[in-house]
Amino acid sequence: MSTFKGRKGEEKAAAYLKRRGYRILGRNVRMGRGELDIIARRAELIAFIEVKTHKSREAGLLAVHADKCERLKSAANAWLGHHPELSGLQCRFDLIILTPGRGMGPIRFAHIEHLQDIIR
Repeated sequence: MSTFKGRKGEEKAAAYLKRRGYRILGRNVRMGRGELDIIARRAELIAFIEVKTHKSREAGLLAVHADKCERLKSAANAWLGHHPELSGLQCRFDLIILTPGRGMGPIRFAHIEHLQDIIR
């Protein structure tokens, strides 16, 4: 996917999360050894959300390999170190996979899948 499609996917994912009661705390945050696409809060939960815009669900899942997970953990730990006031909240890593629709015109996404707690 192109960077443009990836950004559009992240915008769509942020809107999706907002509709579900999350407050976006950060986007494209580079810290530690990685980048966090979206950091969101809902009640007493902080979610570090990786967004993948791929042609298929399977490709999105394969893009979150062991090294990627370690970089996400590093970035999340660094971010939490800069926000000690949030250290008492529950944290988890989520994945949102967007698969594009077909057709002409603006980028459409046929399916959004939100997988919660993908890293243990």
